[in-house]
Amino acid sequence: MKKNINCQLVLTTCPNRRAANRIARALVGERLAACVNIVPIAQSVYRWRGKVESAAEFLLVIKSLKRSYPSLETRLRALHPYELPEVIAVPIAGGYRNYLAWITNPDNA
Repeated sequence: MKKNINCQLVLTTCPNRRAANRIARALVGERLAACVNIVPIAQSVYRWRGKVESAAEFLLVIKSLKRSYPSLETRLRALHPYELPEVIAVPIAGGYRNYLAWITNPDNA
């Protein structure tokens, strides 16, 4: 397994399927992500403005390049309906070499 420090996962949650689909299509269409998985119905429990809240959300798992992060974050924040969207980047330390190569250049698949 070859290490690849160029790829990352970016995580965000959305309030509904429509927002999740809109964001996923925009990020892939604008080449800010190679792929976005939409994971339906993640139950989130969180503190917001002094209260413990709970919400059913859609989790987006965004595969992208680390160098794309600034543009991806800017675009994600512009598209996102939340006042304070979750945007967390996690570097990919390793994985299937051919898949990581595809993230780097999805047009060559």
